[in-house]
Amino acid sequence: MLEPVPRPSSGLAIRCTRALFSPWSRLSLLVAVLAAAAVTVVLYEPQRLLSAGWPPQLSGGAAVVMFGVAYGACTAAFVPRPLLNLAAGALFGSQAGFVSALAGTVLGAGIAFALGRVLGQDALRPLLRGRWLKAADTQLSRHGFRSMLALRLFPGVPFAAANYCAAVSRMGYMAFLLATGLGSVPNTAAYVVAGSRAGSPTSPAFLIAMGFIVLTGAGAAVVAWRKRHGLRGTAPAEDHRAARAAALEASGRTGPGTG
Repeated sequence: MLEPVPRPSSGLAIRCTRALFSPWSRLSLLVAVLAAAAVTVVLYEPQRLLSAGWPPQLSGGAAVVMFGVAYGACTAAFVPRPLLNLAAGALFGSQAGFVSALAGTVLGAGIAFALGRVLGQDALRPLLRGRWLKAADTQLSRHGFRSMLALRLFPGVPFAAANYCAAVSRMGYMAFLLATGLGSVPNTAAYVVAGSRAGSPTSPAFLIAMGFIVLTGAGAAVVAWRKRHGLRGTAPAEDHRAARAAALEASGRTGPGTG
């Protein structure tokens, strides 16, 4: 009588699957994707758009759409938005350049947020132990829309860094996109107008746009300074409350009725 053939153990396959989809494996994939994107951007040199212009075979609405898509991919790979905004204004003018740049802004933010949320959140959240990191995470998780709107209106934090930080927090996806779209309107418009009027730097439109850029930069510095000193001021109070809570817990364990 033939003996049944033993089935191969599925334990190895299960372990390999768990290792492949573990938080640190996904984080490694995120790092690899971002590194590859950064290398591609360095080789392509998107800053050449300011000097060489848009490819002549692309024109009209197709060029505006293609630029918006390229804009989103570049911002997800850490290309500075001011450079792309200036290029949008120089290539397509104020109106079409603004539409393309704003659409690319929301697209790039959505790509970065999705990558960070799916591939990086589970691995990075346990590392949020510092006071600054915890404060930023709490602010984005509890007041996501308001906090992200302020970051976009006063762009003191780099665009890509804000995207990935928001992805690691518990902020909602739709609130993130809506705050990004609304908050990026003034700054994007200023850079696009400056790019479209770069040939006439003494024109009122160019001077107003540059003045707005300087004012928002100064506002971002003031907000960052106030937040920094606010965190320093609340640190002793938080430490005192933590020590008091620990003392109360310890007294409850050793008080009457224990043992």
